[in-house]
Amino acid sequence: MTRSIEREIRVEATPEVVYEVVSSPEHLREWWPDEVDLDPKPGATGTITFRQDHGNMVEPLTVVEADPPRRFSFRWAYTDEPATAENSVLVTFDLIPSDGGTLLRFAETGFDEAAKSDELLADHTSGWDYFIPRITPYAEGLANRP
Repeated sequence: MTRSIEREIRVEATPEVVYEVVSSPEHLREWWPDEVDLDPKPGATGTITFRQDHGNMVEPLTVVEADPPRRFSFRWAYTDEPATAENSVLVTFDLIPSDGGTLLRFAETGFDEAAKSDELLADHTSGWDYFIPRITPYAEGLANRP
């Protein structure tokens, strides 16, 4: 059995708006990390930061694919070495036009390569269960701005 996280949500906003929400730093920090230092272009590296009571958790990430307004993907949760399939997981946002809005298909894969821990999978599952639902109201709010 392949260990992965998959979610699908509908957003009442165009794929162009949703793409910005899942790829650009000023929008990412509104629903996911506290800080983002990233140029959303293929091959670019950056960091995301989550503020925590016991100090900041800084995660490196590498953009794999940036195909507006269809797909944005990146590797993250790896050590200080460059991201590879063996030392990171892959997050993919696929955006499908749907009745004037967007069907967002989210997947995080790569938990089976190099036998990443069940703890990492559980931690990421609970994290995404919290963060993914935050995309819809934020993107819909952007789409409805005058």
